[in-house]
Amino acid sequence: MTKTPDYTAMFKDMMGKFPVDMSAFEDAYKAQVAFGEKMSAVALEAAMKSAEISSAWTKASLEKVADLSKVNADPAAAAQTLTDFASSSAEMAAENMAAMAGVAKKVQLDSAELMMAAGKEVSAEATAAMKKAGKAAKAA
Repeated sequence: MTKTPDYTAMFKDMMGKFPVDMSAFEDAYKAQVAFGEKMSAVALEAAMKSAEISSAWTKASLEKVADLSKVNADPAAAAQTLTDFASSSAEMAAENMAAMAGVAKKVQLDSAELMMAAGKEVSAEATAAMKKAGKAAKAA
């Protein structure tokens, strides 16, 4: 009977003949993890601020509804209460939407800043790698 060749040993020997510098892969992984952490921090901060705005808006709206739900025997006073509720609701909506837009703008600026920094870092690393390869080729 024939013996099955040990492919694991064969591939191990073959890969040993082609040494690979894993430090580049490790550095790329570390850079990607750091970038992901920074982007996550931006997203989480925006989510927390948005939740705070929404919570405050909801609380204020419910307080206005509580005022609206009180019994008012005078029809003119009831109409005035309804008008006040509508105008304050519109005002709150404008204020809170502006606050949400501010959060979105900050996220956009922070994300763009992170992307620019990452792009500069990648460019610098690529330049250094090309110089190193050029020197190695020249020396060879």
